[in-house]
Amino acid sequence: MSSERAPWEFGVEPLPQTRQVAELLRRVTGLLLSLEGEDPAVENLIVALERAEENLKERVPTELAPRVGAASAAEGRVYLDHSRAIGSYDPCFPEYVIKTHGPRATGTVVFPIPYEGPPGFVHGGFLGVFFDCAVQHHNCDLGEAGKTTAMAVRYRRPAPLLTTLSFVIDRESKEGRIESHAQLFDGDVLLCEATVDAVAAERSVLPVVDPRRSTA
Repeated sequence: MSSERAPWEFGVEPLPQTRQVAELLRRVTGLLLSLEGEDPAVENLIVALERAEENLKERVPTELAPRVGAASAAEGRVYLDHSRAIGSYDPCFPEYVIKTHGPRATGTVVFPIPYEGPPGFVHGGFLGVFFDCAVQHHNCDLGEAGKTTAMAVRYRRPAPLLTTLSFVIDRESKEGRIESHAQLFDGDVLLCEATVDAVAAERSVLPVVDPRRSTA
């Protein structure tokens, strides 16, 4: 990790319950997609989810724009930190493990059934989402990050589901621009790679994020 910059963070830490539910929803979705027919357990699940939806509606703001910048004083929703590990609290994003070693990062990722495209393989769009998340996570760990301006993904082999895949990211920062090259492997086999360009933002000009409000 860089000795010159503190890790980049922007937003509020997700609640422990949010992380727990994200993982559960991801697993349950995989089970639902694997069913051979209608099942009473699914009927019970539908009823429980509908009840939860009604209860949660009463506990969140009616205005769902994030409380960031000019909207920070409004009755909007809390903005969760998207700098890293989005999949740990949002089941719509892939989960992964990453370790930062200066300009290089390494890690692993397993894509469950909800990310399927071709039979038994990951949908290519989710691979693009994964690369963007992991690269920006790396940038944020080094304390220099910003918006993605371009990304090119090259698919070499289909990426299998339910398999521990490894990845490597190498990045170079120069004159306010960040270029990262990421590769995804199954063992020694290169599955796909991406080049991701980002602009380095200045922390001093970032908008204010309103903190989580008391529910008492």
